[in-house]
This record gives sequence, C-alpha cells and structure tokens, in this order.
Amino acid sequence: MKVKQISVFLENKTGRLSEVTAILSEADINIRALSLADTSDFGVLRLIVNNSAKALDALKNNGFSVGVTDVVAVEVMDRPGGLHHILNLLHQSKINVEYMYAFVQQSGRNAVMIFRFDHTNEAIDVLRKDGIAIIDGEKLYDL
Repeated sequence: MKVKQISVFLENKTGRLSEVTAILSEADINIRALSLADTSDFGVLRLIVNNSAKALDALKNNGFSVGVTDVVAVEVMDRPGGLHHILNLLHQSKINVEYMYAFVQQSGRNAVMIFRFDHTNEAIDVLRKDGIAIIDGEKLYDL
C-alpha cells in the first residue's frame, strides 16, 4: 500500500524546475502530485508520477540528483475535521507525520493526501483499523 515518490534536489535558480518538467514531458511522464520546498540555496521537489522507474532514469540520465521514498496515499473525508481525525489517530499512536501534501485530484467524495511517516507500516495499520482507505500506487497513478 505504499507509493513511490521521487525526490529531486535542485539548485534554487531560474529555470531549474523547468528543466525537470521538460525532461519528464519528453519521457512521456505524467506528474500526478508534487510538493516543492526550498531554502536560499536549494530545493527539494517531491513527485508522484505515473511511471517512477522511467522518471528516475530520465532525471538521472540528465544529471539530476534523485532519490526514491515510500509514501502513503490516504483518502481523507472532504469535510471539516476530516484531516484532523486522521492526524489525531496518528498522534494518539505516537506516529509522526514528517510531511504531507495534497494529491491533484479528488477520489469520489474524499480528498487524497500524500503522507510521509516516521513509522510507515504502523501508520498504515492504525489508519486501516479505523476504516480509512489507503490507495495503492497503481490505482493512484490512474486517478
């Protein structure tokens, strides 16, 4: 139930992000979700794409420093308190959310969030026991 996320380390300068999207476009890679965090010198671009292996190869072959991380895609009730419910469950179980970001599309009446946890397998178990839907990679890439 884990999803492969690609992290791309970028110099914080004009055009660098455009280089990444050009490479992915030329490789026929569809970006499904992304998050960009920066400092004054560099940024970390986190991507969920439709073909992580192909994207990884294309970026590496073009000189980018990239890594792969397991993250979890979770359906969150799209109503006030929906995200709080999930975060409270995790807090009660002493599971830390290292970061999270939204997926580009909704799945039915639920929003989709991407989470990185300090204890991924435990987090999946806690969420499943509460009836919260975890979306596997293949389904996520097709949403």
